[in-house]
Amino acid sequence: MVLLAPAPAPAAESCPPLMVSIPGGGYRIGAAGRLPEEAEASVRLQPFCIGRTEVTNRAFAAFVAATGYRTQAEQPLPQEQFPQLTAAERRPGSVVFRPPSPGEPLAELSWWQWVPGADWRHPEGPGSSIDDRLDHPVVQVSLADAEAYAAWAGAALPSEAQWEFAARGGLRDRAFSWGNTWRPGLANTWQGEFPVRNTADDGFAGTAPVGRFPPNGYGLQDMTGNVWEWTADWYRPGHERLAGQDDPVLADPAASSDTREPGVAKHVIKGGSFLCAPNYCSRYRPAAREAESPDTGTSHIGFRLVSPPLSTHA
Repeated sequence: MVLLAPAPAPAAESCPPLMVSIPGGGYRIGAAGRLPEEAEASVRLQPFCIGRTEVTNRAFAAFVAATGYRTQAEQPLPQEQFPQLTAAERRPGSVVFRPPSPGEPLAELSWWQWVPGADWRHPEGPGSSIDDRLDHPVVQVSLADAEAYAAWAGAALPSEAQWEFAARGGLRDRAFSWGNTWRPGLANTWQGEFPVRNTADDGFAGTAPVGRFPPNGYGLQDMTGNVWEWTADWYRPGHERLAGQDDPVLADPAASSDTREPGVAKHVIKGGSFLCAPNYCSRYRPAAREAESPDTGTSHIGFRLVSPPLSTHA
């Protein structure tokens, strides 16, 4: 049994149902001596509420039933954005992880495939279903899809700083949300050698129902692994623009870029997923970050919500 260090007592705030109160205060985002894009910066956060878990298929289905919303993956690719593609090539679909066949040459990212018919109801494409995964995190949702759900729910996506502060669970200067030592079984990640062998020792080869793994010090679950999570921030290689700000949100896509694709605006995702392994990705640390195209849903990205406290008690 792993005992998590106790978190500071949260502020006396009331939160919406299924959300947890997170205290505000000064905080260093990032990590020293890790990846260059994680360089530290000091920020100050006001108290906020954050979802105890990721948004589930069940909750997203309620949103769709109430609004008739159609996700980006359920719509054809825009002709003006993809003029080189035929109408058949622009039909609805999304990006799906497909493990390589035995003996297949391993080209970088070859395990990601565009699959017509893949969407939040059919995460791996036609023939797949969420009927037995209603309590798993919703995936195959773009940034716009997550923002639409958040607006309907009267909430928002977390800033990168909010997400990271909450993920640490009250611990400071620790590599993981439970301490400095990686402990398989505390989160839904890849066991074995990615992408060719997944032993699924944690019980799940893909997504897991939310809340199946131990919570962090704030009572939040799946802040490590399961699925990556959208944040409200546009990606920049470092945290320089965050330094000294209160509740910082980088909202300027024109000034954002991915270091591998200069000039292409992408959004920050956090937390790692069931596809992260020690030999590949391994970005399941609170400080770790990745850049993702905002109009692209995949089979390993979801989201959770934040909101202001409902009230403050003396």
